[in-house]
Amino acid sequence: MGLRRKARELALQALYQAELNGVGPLDNFPLLCDNFQVDPQVIPQAEQLLQGIVSHAEELDRLIGQYARNWRVGRMSVIDRNLIRLGAYEMLHREEVPATVAINEAIEIAKRYSTDDAPSFINGILDAIRNGQGQ
Repeated sequence: MGLRRKARELALQALYQAELNGVGPLDNFPLLCDNFQVDPQVIPQAEQLLQGIVSHAEELDRLIGQYARNWRVGRMSVIDRNLIRLGAYEMLHREEVPATVAINEAIEIAKRYSTDDAPSFINGILDAIRNGQGQ
């Protein structure tokens, strides 16, 4: 598994932990890295992802809510919601990451961490965001 995938998974784990603990994803990030002996090469990229997601949180949730038909953001599973945030952030704010790569990565990570239905659910929302944003 490549370093970018590992960074995305680490960012997802930090987002998940933050929601369960009610703290910001960057607040306990160093502790998460220390407790799980994270590859030091992955930390800077995961931290950049977290900073970007946090700084664009309102925009991301607004877009997700807009394109997630019949789903409120708060009613989605924690994993799915944060994978969609991660994918949407990369599509919209990381020019070096093609939209298709951002979507594919979110889908592949969902296969590992979420339910059997999650990949198609996440794909549908991210694809709608991509098409709605003209990318």
